[in-house]
Amino acid sequence: MACYLAKDIDQIIYTHVENQHSDSMRFLYDCEKLLGRKIEIIKSSQYTGVDEIIEKTKTFNTPFGAPCTRWLKKQVRKDWEKANPDHHTYIWGYDVNEKHRAKAVQEALSDYDHEFPLIEQGLSKAECHGIAYKLGLKRPVMYDLGYPNNNCLGCVKGGMGYWNKIRIDFPEVFERRARQEREFGRSCINGLYLDELEPGRGNMDMEVFEDCTIACQILTWGKYIQQN
Repeated sequence: MACYLAKDIDQIIYTHVENQHSDSMRFLYDCEKLLGRKIEIIKSSQYTGVDEIIEKTKTFNTPFGAPCTRWLKKQVRKDWEKANPDHHTYIWGYDVNEKHRAKAVQEALSDYDHEFPLIEQGLSKAECHGIAYKLGLKRPVMYDLGYPNNNCLGCVKGGMGYWNKIRIDFPEVFERRARQEREFGRSCINGLYLDELEPGRGNMDMEVFEDCTIACQILTWGKYIQQN
């Protein structure tokens, strides 16, 4: 929706992570059809996915953020910027309830300009989903399954309710993370190992954790590559 509402976009870039639901690629191709634009796919040249980073760092999340976000998202953007030096304008898919995140981005990436079409239009995530539906764009299946974000399967930032739902929907992912926790002596949920989590605990509707994918997987870097 950020891409749909923005004007004069020179380049649309999608940061791919292997751990995302396979339906994310279907969504990307549908977005290309709706926007009439080719979306460039980029990904980490150092890591294959979240599991490799967990194996290397022996951790899941830290007070300074998750290593997977750092290496599979932020570092990929930095590598792109290094290969494309210029003054970029980034378009972000933060909704009207994420003004604090928009402010944080402006402060953290102050060397660039930023635009927030959804905030400017006063649109919530639910309203964006409704607009997409009317345009004939099927949202990523993770939302249909009841998840608040289209993050990787088994996001290390999720809480008890989230992990209990992952246990049901993607048991192999739950079991792999639980095994990794015991192997490295660290946990995704502070102070609680996944194999200790009682079924039914937590309320995912009350949990808030960062949507790494931003605007349903599409991050429009370089609004105007010449200005970007």
